[in-house]
Amino acid sequence: MTEQARTLVVEDDPAVAVVHRGFVESHPRFVVVGEARNGADALQLASALRPDLVLLDLHLPDIGGLDVLRRLRLLPGPPVDVVATTAARELDSVRQAMAGGVVAYLVKPFTSAALRERLDEVWQRREDVRRAQTTLDQDEVDQLLAGPRTATTLPPKGLSERSRTLVQEALGRLCGTAEDASAAEVAESVGMSRVSARRYLEHLVAEGHAQVSPRYGSTGRPENRYRPA
Repeated sequence: MTEQARTLVVEDDPAVAVVHRGFVESHPRFVVVGEARNGADALQLASALRPDLVLLDLHLPDIGGLDVLRRLRLLPGPPVDVVATTAARELDSVRQAMAGGVVAYLVKPFTSAALRERLDEVWQRREDVRRAQTTLDQDEVDQLLAGPRTATTLPPKGLSERSRTLVQEALGRLCGTAEDASAAEVAESVGMSRVSARRYLEHLVAEGHAQVSPRYGSTGRPENRYRPA
């Protein structure tokens, strides 16, 4: 079972909070672990629960949401992802939220589909960070800063749609008899280089059509293993 991202919903309107909880929990990769009606409770729950994601209303009855955002950044441990969910449309609010590191800004009222799209992006970003090496080269830094790619991303320059399809079909065949497959195994099945197969596999992961996980061998260096999503 895929690990779920633990989410804290911060919303002063109980009826809206119920709607947002439902939106989040309709996504298979996210689960709500707490709700807060004001800024003080939000900070207390964030410290106690250590969520992966906070849906943060900027209009709160005690502490302003932007102040909550700044204080969230002071909590120890890995930084939490924050999606602003607010009726605030002022340019200054948007700019301050961006400066505070929100990964998305949704203006109320928004649809379940709109939130789901942002949650997909949050999940993809988390996966990109999880798969990244401890030390990054410039291309890898640029890729992380560019943010997640959507499911409709076309193959990058130098990759063909036909070869992408062949790699996807080969992955499906190999995983029909095994739990997962390496880039080398896919490359041998398709008849291309391992480097090229890995590029197509990573593109399939970015599209959401494949999953990747490291497997540690005797050398201590992990080998990425792929399977259909």
